Amino acid sequence: MKINNIYSSGHVITVLTALLLLAGNSVCRAQNPRKTERKQLFDYKWKFFLGDTASAKETHFNDAAWRGLDLPHDWSIEGKISPKNPTGGAGGYFPAGIGWYRKTFKAPVEWKGKKVSVYFEGVYMNSEVFINGKSLGIYPYGYSSFSYDLSPYLDLNNENVIAVRVDNSQQINSRWYSGSGIYRHVWMIATDVVHIAEWGVSITTPEVSPKKATVQIKTLVKNESGLPQTIVLSTWLKDANSKNAGNDQIKVNLAANSEKEIAQTIIVADPLQWTTETPRLYDAQISILRNKNVVDKTEMSFGMRSIKFTPENGFQLNGKTIKLNGGCVHHDNGCLGAAAFDRAEERKVELLKAAGFNAVRTSHNPPSEAFLNACDSLGLLVVDESFDCWKVGKNKHDYAQYFNQWWKRDLDAMVLRDRNHPSIMMWSIGNEIVERGTPEAVQTAKMLTNAIKKIDTGRPVTSAVVENGKDWAIMDSLIAAHDVAGYNYHLWNAPADHQRVPSRMIVQTESYPKDAFANWKLVTNNNYVIGDFVWTAMDYLGESGIGRWYYSGDVPGEHWEHDLFPWHGAYCGDIDLTGWRKPISHYRNLLYNNNEKLYLAVREPESDSLKIKTTWWAVWPTWESWTWPDYIGKDINVEVYSKYPKVRLYLNDKLIGEKPTTVEQEHKAEFAVPYSPGQLKAVGVDNGKEMETTVLQTAGDAAKIKLAADRKEITADGQDLCYVTIEITDKAGILQPNAVNHLVFKIEGSGTIAGVVNADMKDTDSYVGDTHKTWHGRAMVVIRSMHNASDIKLTVSSPDLSEAVLNIKTLKH
Repeated sequence: MKINNIYSSGHVITVLTALLLLAGNSVCRAQNPRKTERKQLFDYKWKFFLGDTASAKETHFNDAAWRGLDLPHDWSIEGKISPKNPTGGAGGYFPAGIGWYRKTFKAPVEWKGKKVSVYFEGVYMNSEVFINGKSLGIYPYGYSSFSYDLSPYLDLNNENVIAVRVDNSQQINSRWYSGSGIYRHVWMIATDVVHIAEWGVSITTPEVSPKKATVQIKTLVKNESGLPQTIVLSTWLKDANSKNAGNDQIKVNLAANSEKEIAQTIIVADPLQWTTETPRLYDAQISILRNKNVVDKTEMSFGMRSIKFTPENGFQLNGKTIKLNGGCVHHDNGCLGAAAFDRAEERKVELLKAAGFNAVRTSHNPPSEAFLNACDSLGLLVVDESFDCWKVGKNKHDYAQYFNQWWKRDLDAMVLRDRNHPSIMMWSIGNEIVERGTPEAVQTAKMLTNAIKKIDTGRPVTSAVVENGKDWAIMDSLIAAHDVAGYNYHLWNAPADHQRVPSRMIVQTESYPKDAFANWKLVTNNNYVIGDFVWTAMDYLGESGIGRWYYSGDVPGEHWEHDLFPWHGAYCGDIDLTGWRKPISHYRNLLYNNNEKLYLAVREPESDSLKIKTTWWAVWPTWESWTWPDYIGKDINVEVYSKYPKVRLYLNDKLIGEKPTTVEQEHKAEFAVPYSPGQLKAVGVDNGKEMETTVLQTAGDAAKIKLAADRKEITADGQDLCYVTIEITDKAGILQPNAVNHLVFKIEGSGTIAGVVNADMKDTDSYVGDTHKTWHGRAMVVIRSMHNASDIKLTVSSPDLSEAVLNIKTLKH
């Protein structure tokens, strides 16, 4: 299966996008849309009420007592974590319920005769949208983007009211934390009656090479007037320096009340190809001209690359075989809940890239547009997934009850919205489907695959298949309905499967973190295995207790066997909720990449009375710590991960030992070291020469609060975020890993606290507030900008420690 395609970033930008968020007079600050903009951010000045009141849909309903807020918004993360909440362990014991949103605005008179629609990127779930009391429809699936035509109902002379009822009260409807509310962006779109259709642009490259690319642009143009129209469709391609890379114009006749797909072909010389290392993007500027006047125009970024899948060479990007070091992620943003702030989504991708991942699976639903835009610009490959279940559900109120009626609309929404992203390499149509192993599942898989192929023939289709306790070969017919076989926890069977089905291309769509080496070896040694996606790349809320370890005397067993409160999240990620990379992350990166060759960590020791037990998705609790005051003189196991042939371990400059760390030792050495405070040092050795050193130092008593921000400047747009890591250190600045200090946060200036977190999945303190504890010496606070540009001052205090202060600049948008 050979696929050569150009894909855009998928996020349509209007001619005047640069003006959308200007602080002086944008829709972000005011109640009313501006007449000159085709697409306007509609996130600001909403009113919110937690509860149900049917009259809230009416135009003249009095919402003065409601809470004012800006989107995106997730009300679940703001609530108390409690075992009494109906979401249960699956939903992290967070509250759900019903909520209402209202926004009042005036429509410019220039909108008369225009097509005006409201576009929601995502509302969880069962949203019903009203305009001036008129219901526009109900949309069940919380992960699809959708829009409604407002044109027939707008009042151009008086104020208009959009009201949205969100119903997440039917529980349990998700196996993980979903959040509740309008958690992604909302946009207002106003166009001429002759316009480019929503998600109406497809950009591909039938041929692409270093010397030239054949770019094919298909644009769906709508004429929603009662008269025939003659237009010119003009497309210009621009490189990153805004230099013209090619253009085409075509004259088109449109019948009244019709639509037409218009194809254009542009040859680009010496294209800069999109790769994971150099994710170069171009811009396509597409305009509709009528009587030489521009009546509609969009701009979107895109990347040029070819993809090819074969059993002989695996997955090839631009002709180069790439092994996928992938991770699965859920959609939440930790202490922000489901709220899909652009910066939160971008940071998530930054963390994944920094941890060495080159691919991500959006388990088990389409992600936000901001997440995909970040994958495009930062170079992270994506498996874009649609559903967690089909016709048979996993929980009483999940998507299965909507599948028959809604699957086509939701699948189309994903593929049409996302098809132009260069980062997306595969579509996934499901995960561990309950009815797998039956003829009905095979028919459903074919139905979904065929629906995707009607829109996009340029990417393969997969889904995550897991065994059902019967002969694994019974899944052959289901797997054959896909282009690439997705294995959950079954890659060990790949060599035997290859003998039985030589044409099969395999990707492990989920794997246990503890099996990193075995999976890396299977991926590396078999061309037909294109990669492995660990469950998971990042910790997440909900599915409470997966990845946990526990001590003798605690409730035993796996997360699905018991109620494990206060566990309210998953600790199976390579990266925790603060963004800290666990030792397993460094080990995985060391296996797949060459930018990290030596790492040192310490396995948490067991006491005489408390033994440590691990669960299926857990690894032994291992820390970057040589501070174990209760274990003086007792053996502690030290792990060294190394790409060097050998490593040496020193304690206080005394050689403890030397061990090989080749592939035969799984690039890992373990030493039993009698604990003594001081300096623990690992050294990589090649041909007897010490090449590289890494050190762990015993920390003294907690003495200081250390603050570190991910960025020193943020934008004053009410949306931007600054992530501040807090560490408790000794007087020398060494992290005190046993510190559990109580922190108090104070904000001055034009910022607010968006969330607080310490990565302890058993700490049920609120994620929204101005206090939190540290865990293993760390915590994090997320600061959200406001609309006025003045500096932000963060003060963090803790008993018996001096305050720490951090200043953050805010810039006008």
